[in-house]
Amino acid sequence: MSADTGIRAQRSSVALVWTIARRELRDTLRDWRIVTPILVLTLVFPWLMNWTAQLAIDFVQRRDAAIIGERLIPFLLMIVGFFPVTFSLIIGLETFVGEKERRSIEPLLSMPITDLELYLGKTLAATALPLLGAVLGITVYLASLYLSIGYLPSLQLFVQILMLNIVTAVMMVSGAVVVSSQTTSVRAANLLASFIIVPTALLMQVESIIMFWGYYDVLWAILLALVMVTLILVRMGVRAFNREEILGREIDELNLRHSLRLLGHYFLAHPSRVAAADEPGRDLRPLRWLVRVYRQDVPYLLRRHWMPLAMVAFFVLLALAIGWVLVDDYPLPPGSLALQDLSQQDFDSLSNVSFLPALTTGGIMGHNVRVLLLSAVLAVISLGVLAILMLMVPMGLVGFIAGQVALQGNDPLTFLATFVLPHGLLEVPAAVIATAFALRIGASLTAPPEGMTVGENFLAAVADMAKVFLFLVVPLLFLAAFVEANLTPQIVLWAYGG
Repeated sequence: MSADTGIRAQRSSVALVWTIARRELRDTLRDWRIVTPILVLTLVFPWLMNWTAQLAIDFVQRRDAAIIGERLIPFLLMIVGFFPVTFSLIIGLETFVGEKERRSIEPLLSMPITDLELYLGKTLAATALPLLGAVLGITVYLASLYLSIGYLPSLQLFVQILMLNIVTAVMMVSGAVVVSSQTTSVRAANLLASFIIVPTALLMQVESIIMFWGYYDVLWAILLALVMVTLILVRMGVRAFNREEILGREIDELNLRHSLRLLGHYFLAHPSRVAAADEPGRDLRPLRWLVRVYRQDVPYLLRRHWMPLAMVAFFVLLALAIGWVLVDDYPLPPGSLALQDLSQQDFDSLSNVSFLPALTTGGIMGHNVRVLLLSAVLAVISLGVLAILMLMVPMGLVGFIAGQVALQGNDPLTFLATFVLPHGLLEVPAAVIATAFALRIGASLTAPPEGMTVGENFLAAVADMAKVFLFLVVPLLFLAAFVEANLTPQIVLWAYGG
């Protein structure tokens, strides 16, 4: 009987979700301002892209560069599917705040359904129509390409592009529904939508570069990353959705004075007491507070964040392995790493390279501090993903150079022990700690703990990172910069140079 009851409950839940989705789809199909652009992009835009592809292929064939045209067509195929998907963002932004402005949300929120069922129904409705337009657009474009130039993509490429469009649509809708449920006006929702549009546009540029160079296998990794981000956004939407707050919130108020006061409260308080109502530190002597920070706060924060620390450390090792694996595919010319011929002039010349910091303690430390702070800012708009990628790039380069050293007959362990290890023992842990707390800042937006709002959890994460960054990461970076500027070159010259 219990199994039958559970099955009936599941069927009832699915029916309620479908009821909400069907209501939303019916309202959307009545709005010609949404339906007309989707139809135009579905039926007209593919033919325009087909004409563009024909012009591009004719142009490159006259110049014996047919491979450029072949790489351009898959990108145009993805663009054809992506443009209708962008309307899912508009529909998603209207899901809750639009109905609140039209004063039609009260009957909806008073229905005897759970928050999860209401959220899923809204998300499904906002995704269905634009996604259908994307699939039809891709179909029309492929049919026109086949009839005009006889082109058909490989099955793998077709599946990749189709799945990328589907996952991108769900990701944009999930983010838009979160924005719509946390704002009080469509104008505010449209302004906050830039946090969805900008990362998606950057992702499209990355995908275009990958397609142009023909590294289609990398698209699977991007697809997996998009699935993970989508799941995070869905979880964030479910956790942050509250029908009482939607009805009670009347205006979006940004009180900077209150936010700064709350940030100072979190910064001065012990991390385990951030929810306390009193003002910690007001009667606390600075020296005594500083001693407490080093003896209690910083160790507590490191223990509490063991999971993001372990995750970042794993990705550091992964980046080193990826750099080592790529050595065979991209070997450097023989003799290009003549380590035995190094001299002090070679290190002095590094200061003339525009994209490298000056080989001084201040130059190296300033560069590292700027990069780690930038990764914390990017973590906010990428849920922590870009913070990890910014750390993986230099670590992957270290693994790549170590592999090149081994490929040219030198000992990679000696290279790492002289070029990296002296300052890396301090710099790498500092970077891992800063990136882990930047990851926490990105994750703080997804699942606030019970009793705290999204904004309060975000400010608490910023305060924790500021405390660890100022009192642990910055001293480590200073010591590492001093070693890198003054000791590492001497160790390298002792081991290799004359």
